[in-house]
Amino acid sequence: MTWFSNMMSFLSRAEHTTGSVLSMNQRNLLYIYPHNPREHFDLSDDKIKAKAVLAASGVPVPESYKVYGSFFELRNLEADLSAFPSFVVKPAHGRGGGGILVIDGKDGDAWTTPGGRRHTLDDMRSHLSDIVFGIHSFGLADHAIIEERVIQHPEMQRISPLGLADVRLILFKGKPVLAMSRIPTQRSDGKANLHQGAVGAGIDLNDGRITRAILGGHPVDQHPDTGEQLVGFTVPFWRHVMEVGLRTARAVPLGYIGADIVITPQGPMVLEINVRPGLQIQNANGTGMRAILEGLGGMHTEWDEGRYTEGAD
Repeated sequence: MTWFSNMMSFLSRAEHTTGSVLSMNQRNLLYIYPHNPREHFDLSDDKIKAKAVLAASGVPVPESYKVYGSFFELRNLEADLSAFPSFVVKPAHGRGGGGILVIDGKDGDAWTTPGGRRHTLDDMRSHLSDIVFGIHSFGLADHAIIEERVIQHPEMQRISPLGLADVRLILFKGKPVLAMSRIPTQRSDGKANLHQGAVGAGIDLNDGRITRAILGGHPVDQHPDTGEQLVGFTVPFWRHVMEVGLRTARAVPLGYIGADIVITPQGPMVLEINVRPGLQIQNANGTGMRAILEGLGGMHTEWDEGRYTEGAD
């Protein structure tokens, strides 16, 4: 009996069963604290360090163009930013999408977002200064990262035209637990954040097919703004997505993580990792994680055996 057959057996027993739902306290006490050494939490909290570790292990990550750690370093900001046709601004220690600014071009003397908002040089300097000051990192001094703007796969663009969708893959002891896609909406202002109004779409680990979707905790079948069908959609490059997720788990000394993966035309790329991944993924899948996690201890996964084709769709 394959590992995935075993997993699906666990899922069928766990689905919609209150006792199988993993609570926040259980997540923290049974999985985060015992399996994620505190000294390595910064791999989740510091995007600069995490990208360096992942890139060194061959995990694809967006290229960093510039990093600013002081106000003085912003003195040549106009020339720095003008060197890049498009880019993303983000804080190294930010959470929940705070401080992230996507720029897709320049119109005259202003930089423009995909939604058409204009940001002058003063706006950009103010935004980066806020990041360095720590506005988005609990008041602690931070670094502002200017990085490559990821262009998503045309199929992902079809279901997520308002922003960059990602795949959140939770892994425990190097094995996949649950996956969902977080799909931006108008309400979420183009951000893949469920608390801000993005759609959470549960994904079948076997084939990458969306089996269920939620918006604000309520089931939906279609994108709320475009009407595009979500349930039944298959994420492209799925086997490669899984391989990149497993490579991410092997690259870091953390036993319980969420890997946030985006799908480009060339394949998957890891945006960041999270040592405290949220629990809404259970609602998105209609499945509790408790039974799955309890059953993973001695289970073997076909992904560990290398039965994937590198780069296969």
